[in-house]
Order: sequence, then C-alpha cells, then structure tokens
Amino acid sequence: MASHRKPRTHILTSPGSRRTAAGLTTAALASVTLLSQTADAAPTAPKPSIEDVKQKVDGLYQQAEVATQKYNAAKEKADGQQRTVNRLLDEAAKRAEKMNESRRELGTFASAQYQTGGMNPTAQLMLAKDPQQFVDRNHLMERLTGRQKQAITGYEQQAAAAARQRAEATRSLESLQQSQASLKENKQSVQAKLAEARQLLARLTAQEKARLAELERQKEQEAQRKAAELARQQAQKQHQHPGGSGTGSGSSDSSPSTKAEKALAFARAQMGKPYVWGATGPASYDCSGLTQAAWRAAGVDLPRTTWDQVKTGTRIATGDLQPGDLVFFFNDISHVGMYIGDGKMIHAPHPGASVRVESIYYMPIYGSVRPG
Repeated sequence: MASHRKPRTHILTSPGSRRTAAGLTTAALASVTLLSQTADAAPTAPKPSIEDVKQKVDGLYQQAEVATQKYNAAKEKADGQQRTVNRLLDEAAKRAEKMNESRRELGTFASAQYQTGGMNPTAQLMLAKDPQQFVDRNHLMERLTGRQKQAITGYEQQAAAAARQRAEATRSLESLQQSQASLKENKQSVQAKLAEARQLLARLTAQEKARLAELERQKEQEAQRKAAELARQQAQKQHQHPGGSGTGSGSSDSSPSTKAEKALAFARAQMGKPYVWGATGPASYDCSGLTQAAWRAAGVDLPRTTWDQVKTGTRIATGDLQPGDLVFFFNDISHVGMYIGDGKMIHAPHPGASVRVESIYYMPIYGSVRPG
C-alpha cells in the first residue's frame, strides 16, 4: 500500500542570489552600527538657559532699535526727496505754461508777418491808402520786430531752464528710488529681528516664562535702587546749592523750564500708547518719535533719529539731569527716553510694550543732552 506523504516545496536559489542576500544583510547591520555610533558621537545640543534666552531677546530688541533708527533716517531722507521731486514737478508745470505763452506770442508775430505778405516798404507805401497809414503800420512792425526778438530769446531761455529742471528731476527721482530701496531693506531687517525674538519667547514653557519674568523683576529692582540713589544725590545737591542746577527761571513761555514742562506734559499724556517702530504719533510712537513729538509741543524742533538728537542741545552729566532732558542708551545710541526726575524717565521701550515710566538705569546709559 502506497503511503501518502506531503510533497516538499523547494525554493531554488542561485549562488549569485544567495550572495546578494548576504550582502544586503551585512549592509543593513553596518548601517545600524553606523547610526548608533553617530548618535553617540553627536549628542543633542543642550537647551539654552533662560538667562541665555533673555540675553538673546534683549540683544535682538536692541538690534531692532538700531534697524529702526536706520529706517527712520531713510524715511526722513525719502520724504525730503519726495518733497523735492514734487517741487520740481510744480516748477516744471509753471515753466511749461510760460513756454506756451512764448509760443502764443511767437504765433502772433508769425501771423502778422503773414498778413503783410513779406512785402518790402516801397510796395507797402504804394498800396497804402494814405502816407499816414503806412507810417503807422511801419512803426508797428518795428515794434513787433523788437518784441519778436525778445519772445524768441525768452522762449530759448525757458526751454533751456526746462531741460535743466528735467535733468534735476531725473536725478532726484533716481535718488528717491535708492532711498526707498534702503527703506524697504531696513524695514525687513526690523521685522526679521522682531520675528526671531517672538519665536524665542513663544518656545518657552510656562515654567520658563515664569523664570524669565522673575529675571525681569530682579533687573527692574536693581534699576530702581540705582534710580533712588541718584534721586538722593540730586536732592542733596539741590539742598546744598538751591537753584544752582535749574534749567532757567521765570514764567515766560520761552524760558527753558517752561519748555521742559510742556514737553513733559505732552509725554505724560502719551502714557499707555503702544510702541510701533517708525511711528511718530499720535496713536503710537517709537522712542525717538516720542521725544521729537514731545519737544515739538514745546516749540523745539528735534531731528528724527537718536543719532541726530544726541547732537542737539547741551551735553549733561547724569548727576545734573533735570526734567525734560534726553537720556540716550547703549554704545550705538539706539534708544532715548525723557528724564522726569528721581532717576526715572518716560520712554517708548520696544515692540509689545507701551509708553511708560522706568528707571534710567534699566539700560546702559550713553549720555544725556538738554534741548532748547
């Protein structure tokens, strides 16, 4: 009796295919080993400390302030060039009207010459009804000839002036385009710095944000301590030398003290308004936009940027500061605030913050000036 056995299934492989499979297995094992070694050799970079994050964010805000001042300078230059272009266009329009008047006058002379037919004086005398008519017509033509020469000269002068204006307008337009390109570049730089700072802050956990807030409180407390010390020193100096360090006397609207009071009153009225880079009010301000607007309210015109404002007025030592004086910060002079007394100032701090009172020691002081 035949037995029924289950048939075996044979997988036929060639020697070449066996070598290929073995090679793949070896390669896979080598890859795993290499990845393991790489992971051991290049560990994940440690997360930056909150102190490092704070330093980075503060640095980005300062860089944004520098870019903002560059933006302000470029915008002021572009605005000035735009006014120049507008003036040239207005002058060109007036020049064109004068040229049209000269053309009309030349047309009148051409018409008069056509009516006489270019006849010589003898023929005109023969055709005249009486000698007096000839004399009158001849005298008129002599006068017209003189005026015609003046008209031609005037037209040539107007045409030359128009050509010069066109060339000047072209140069001004080219310069304006360059300033607008610089304006766009500085705007993008500000936005990039602020976006990077926002991204750093957004990645913080709730615990890290609490720690960052604590660091800010410690910094503010130290700045307030220094402000109180300055206030004590100033009070002592005032007691020893009453009236010796004031900004002026009298109640005249043009006195230095009155101007400072007006500037301070304006600045205080802006408290709570948001910082917006490039803004000059009335709804928002950047740091130099606020000081410029405040002193303008007092009748004093300050330049637009911190770099120019620091050159205006009298340089003042920190110990001699009086309300209304401008205090500048950082070695790059990228920030400014208005001193209010007791070691404090009103300023527009940075994006995300509003106009507020703060110790002048919250940032490293560069120097101070007294406008007027």
